[in-house]
Amino acid sequence: MADPQHLVAPTYAIREAHDDDWPQIWSIIRDVITEQQTIAYDPGMSEHDAKQMWLLPAPARVVVAADGHRVAGTANMYANRPGPGSHIASGTLMVAEQARGTGVGRALTTDMIDWARRDGFAAIQFNAVVETNTAAVRLYESLGFVTLGTAPGAFRHPTRGAVGLRIMWLDL
Repeated sequence: MADPQHLVAPTYAIREAHDDDWPQIWSIIRDVITEQQTIAYDPGMSEHDAKQMWLLPAPARVVVAADGHRVAGTANMYANRPGPGSHIASGTLMVAEQARGTGVGRALTTDMIDWARRDGFAAIQFNAVVETNTAAVRLYESLGFVTLGTAPGAFRHPTRGAVGLRIMWLDL
């Protein structure tokens, strides 16, 4: 008989991040930036610096995708720029390796879209989507994002060399 856990994808609750989530959030961030495949962050970033960068104060928002007590992904979202650019949202999301392909990225991105609409943003702009991160590109496109342009060779991929960074946009 088939294992029922393999028949149904886990259900992830998206909720505000709590202080006690940090160890799991840090584990995800550390793994993703060390891979150097999908995020243009310094792979040598310290935990202290990561915490300062990720846990942004309000009005920004930091969430986790949790399956029970296990954090499977995290996102932060904020105004893309201050002042005259503050009507456009942006954000970053990261998914734990073992949770990729299970709907965590979609759940986090959908939550970000809902948040941006609720808070009155006109659009969402992702500033640096690595073009070889095809899972993310396909996900964002399936949710209505378009590529405005690509900065060629702007990301040093560890195995593919210099690849482009896409600027992706969603009108709200």
